[in-house]
Amino acid sequence: MERGYRVCALARRPQEPRDGVEWITGSLEDRGALEKLVTESDAVIHVAGVINAPDPAGFEAGNVKGTLAMLAAATAAGTRRFVHVSSLAAREPKLSQYGASKARSEELVKGSGLDWIIVRPPAVYGPGDKETLELFKMARGGQIYMPPKGSLSLIHVDDLARLLLAAAEREAPEKIVIEPDDGRRGGWSHVEFGDALAEAVGVPARTISTPRLLLSVASRIDRLVRRDRAKLTPDRVAYFCHPDWVVSPDRAPPTDFWRPEIATGTGLRQTAEWYRSKGWL
Repeated sequence: MERGYRVCALARRPQEPRDGVEWITGSLEDRGALEKLVTESDAVIHVAGVINAPDPAGFEAGNVKGTLAMLAAATAAGTRRFVHVSSLAAREPKLSQYGASKARSEELVKGSGLDWIIVRPPAVYGPGDKETLELFKMARGGQIYMPPKGSLSLIHVDDLARLLLAAAEREAPEKIVIEPDDGRRGGWSHVEFGDALAEAVGVPARTISTPRLLLSVASRIDRLVRRDRAKLTPDRVAYFCHPDWVVSPDRAPPTDFWRPEIATGTGLRQTAEWYRSKGWL
């Protein structure tokens, strides 16, 4: 908005008015809403997706069919630039249903004929995020339960947002797959990330490596208790337990195009402060 963009955003439910944003009520299954969304647009940033589903059909509907619907709408509207937010999970399509669906969505984008760019974010954190909130709560309690030994990359949501806006520009690179992060070469081991979380909340905490078997048992219990609303599913266990979710240096964004601005330690502290201000932490 500060750059003079006119933004149309799709939302399933009515949203509070926001300067510079026109809310379009609908879903990825609503053809009329998608047509309205992309009319006279210069670029589409496709962020919507399903990260947790009870079965493969749920991932297929949200990540594959949803992407196909957006590609069709953009093509019909004559919109050339298509920014697709995928996931590092797409590198390992045989590992999880989620990763397989993201890999299929990428193939659709690559075959679309549009001026596409695929962004595979690593773990995203920042104010408002509920996925990493539980890790901050564990850090505050003094014990952080992490998957078995491994490493991951991180990115602050504001840095990711800047990247997506840059990718929507006409002069941005096209037909490339990029994996952005916070700039930390080699990523973070689970223990290092746990230590950073503890420092962010200001409480001494111990990072505990949780065996995959225990996570699998916990996922079954979660499914019994919360059924289709379960957060820890067998599919997510398979994803979490992969030892390498570090971005590939070969897919780093060109430095003259984008680079991270928020140091992870600073970002984690700011996120913890935001959670406290909202009474979440």
